[in-house]
Amino acid sequence: EVQLVESGGGSVQPGGSLRLSCAASGFTFSSYSVSWLRQAPGKGLEWVSSVYTTGSTDYAGSVKGRFTISRDNAKNTAYLQMNSLKAEDTAMYYCSAAGNRGQGTQVTVSS
Repeated sequence: EVQLVESGGGSVQPGGSLRLSCAASGFTFSSYSVSWLRQAPGKGLEWVSSVYTTGSTDYAGSVKGRFTISRDNAKNTAYLQMNSLKAEDTAMYYCSAAGNRGQGTQVTVSS
């Protein structure tokens, strides 16, 4: 059974940082790209970033230069380092891989 479990969310002030983790199991993690998605209150699902099997990465324009995606295949875990957080980054964050999505972790940016 494929499982993706996100963690690391929380409440932070504007300008702060958070590191999200996505622990994967039930499939060959190293063979799949991993993406982070987010959904803000009242809005649709938005792609944030992807890390591919080669280690190359892509970012949405709204987070480029502030967020860094990475993966550790030995730990079956992907990460999203989020710096210089803004109020508009407030959302539920999900990781996605192998056609599945986790339950999400809430990120709230507020003063």
